[in-house]
Amino acid sequence: MNAVVATSVFAVFMVATVALGLLALRGRGGGGGLDDWSVGGRSLGPVFIWVLMAGEGYTSFSYLGAAGWGYNYGAPVLYVVAYMSCGYAIGYVVGPMLWSYARRHGLVGITDMVAHRFGRPWLGAVVAVLATVFLLPYIQLQITGMGVVLSVISYGAVSLNWAYFVAFAVTTGFVVVSGLRGSAWVSVLKDVLVIATLGFLALYVPLHYFDGYGPLLDRLVTEKSDWLTLPGHGGGEGGGGGSGLGEVWFISTTFLNSLTVVIFPTTVAGYLGARNADALRRNAMYLPAYNVLLFVPMLLGLAALFVVPGLAGAESNLALFKLVVDALPAWAVGVVGVAAALSSIVPMAVFMLVIGTMWGRSVLSLLPRLAHADRQKSAAQVVVVVAGSLALLLTYTAPNTLVRLSLISYEGMAQLLPMVLLALVWRRLTFRGAFSGLIVGVAVVCVLVFSGNDPVWGVNAGLVALAANLAVALAVTFAGRRDADPRPDAEVLADDRDEYAADPV
Repeated sequence: MNAVVATSVFAVFMVATVALGLLALRGRGGGGGLDDWSVGGRSLGPVFIWVLMAGEGYTSFSYLGAAGWGYNYGAPVLYVVAYMSCGYAIGYVVGPMLWSYARRHGLVGITDMVAHRFGRPWLGAVVAVLATVFLLPYIQLQITGMGVVLSVISYGAVSLNWAYFVAFAVTTGFVVVSGLRGSAWVSVLKDVLVIATLGFLALYVPLHYFDGYGPLLDRLVTEKSDWLTLPGHGGGEGGGGGSGLGEVWFISTTFLNSLTVVIFPTTVAGYLGARNADALRRNAMYLPAYNVLLFVPMLLGLAALFVVPGLAGAESNLALFKLVVDALPAWAVGVVGVAAALSSIVPMAVFMLVIGTMWGRSVLSLLPRLAHADRQKSAAQVVVVVAGSLALLLTYTAPNTLVRLSLISYEGMAQLLPMVLLALVWRRLTFRGAFSGLIVGVAVVCVLVFSGNDPVWGVNAGLVALAANLAVALAVTFAGRRDADPRPDAEVLADDRDEYAADPV
């Protein structure tokens, strides 16, 4: 009976989610073209941009992975709060700059920007393929997160394998139909549920299990002190004192991720969906407040150490929901599960949408039959289904903990920083330099990550690779001849002028 109640609540909200996505398309003539589908027609105001980008930042990783890492290692998980807050500060400058550049030239993503900056359409295709490789683990992360949620709230009635498939099917259908505008609408529902459920759990769990925060914190200090300082609790693959998650790792990871998040394709999709650049500046000021919520699953992960001891590996992702299922009635378990599921659906939809857009605009458009603008949206929607299917296959064949998947995505995407960001503010950077650096950076990060050498001497492997990337890019740029590009600086460089400002409603 508990399984029936909880899954029924879950099913009702999933139907409501799809309905919201369809409602968002009212009066849009079937959803419009690629521009409307991928960046919401560049018409989203401050409220929708805020909830959309908060939704992209607050994922199933935040709900489950943060609790899992809090459970396994403790203090190192605070890097999430640090890098997101720093990233919002950088986004205050970078967001309007990218928005203005894309709006001025009719671009819809980072692949468009790279192709336009260097005047080579095939380069956009290369970046699209590379970005897809590093985005697939993040989609896998969301499928894993939503699958875990569905399996747990069904009290085991739905197996993980079927739960993963449901997560894939619901999100793929949703994003193909609704695009970015639908994701923004659903983000409103998600934010209401996330704030309500985490606020409730922050009060309920300490009182229910420990008679308040005082006893909980006393037990943490006396029994689990290793979890409260860097490098956190030792032991286990990819974490703890023995693996180097100390102060140097914390600083290097925060620095790398705060830079990377502002050029992450999904973040850029949020930027480009804005009605004007001023909405992005206000958004950057308000978003850090949302990070306060991240402390709740981290603390609940620590609380789970005493309630459900012995979780290991990927099982640690269940730490928060083990508490929920044990303490709450079935209907409440269903509501919390919906909040966590929507925290997967919104970011996963945006990731799949971005991959579809990159391929439809920069890869498949190179084929004569798909070069016409009217066919790019259909091609992009097909790619969404293919990308989701690949991520689902990876979920079955190469499972991993949620934080590990997140770190791999960020370390790989960081190698695009010189080509995407530096190139848009520094004309001297040549194509040969940027491309050579990219090859070296990707090679270094792959070797380090897949050989188990991350971190390297305590430093995030992605930052080591980015340093090599930048060194090669600068060396080749200064040693070689300048690219013969006749276009003026105003044509190829970005600024933050709000030339298309509208009433900020």
